[in-house]
Amino acid sequence: MLASLTYNDSFNIVLETKNLTKIYGSGPNKVVAIDNVNIKIRKGEFVSIIGPSGSGKSTLLNILGGLARPTKGTVLIDGIDIFALNDHNLSIIRNRKIGFVFQSYNLINRTSVLRNIEIPAIIAGIDEKIRRKRIMELLDMLGISDKSNYKPNQLSGGQQQRVAIARALINEPSIILADEPTGNLDTKTGSEVFNILKMLVKKQNRTIIMVTHSPDLADATDKSIILRDGIIEKEVEHK
Repeated sequence: MLASLTYNDSFNIVLETKNLTKIYGSGPNKVVAIDNVNIKIRKGEFVSIIGPSGSGKSTLLNILGGLARPTKGTVLIDGIDIFALNDHNLSIIRNRKIGFVFQSYNLINRTSVLRNIEIPAIIAGIDEKIRRKRIMELLDMLGISDKSNYKPNQLSGGQQQRVAIARALINEPSIILADEPTGNLDTKTGSEVFNILKMLVKKQNRTIIMVTHSPDLADATDKSIILRDGIIEKEVEHK
């Protein structure tokens, strides 16, 4: 059972990778998407992953979130080697410890904002009264408390991304993974969404790892990991 797993909070490292590699294909068709990546991310850090298209940014994020398995290497979340787990326990880790925010929102248009947000909490077995209270608190914090009964396609892009952020937060995860969260938004709305993410780091001590193409957004995070051809070219501290 997951509850029996040992946690390791040494040095306040919430996420660590060791020799992480992802290879697609073989022989002349072999593509090394991620090549021996080693990173350490501390609790409460806002980290950006930046690099040209095809550099491996989204592949790395998907592996960090347990959505794809590496060819070799290790991902530790709160000291747990997530790929040493069976599929059931890996899904529990994803549900409880990781919140996902995607460029395309990934909301279900046939159901309400409230229902979209509470799905991860239902999966986690959180009591209905508790999850509904959390949802309304999150919607209020994000400035869309009047939208709970709307369907996502009735909202603006910025409002939909706020719903996606609320969904990512509902289970109070250790880590939020954001894949181009401002990519589908205009500059003003994108800036508002980015400022929400910064607020979550500063006021709630959330750990956020964000893939972005924007050097300006990357410079406004605590640390940038710069990828090129699947290799970490360098890490830049912005504090």
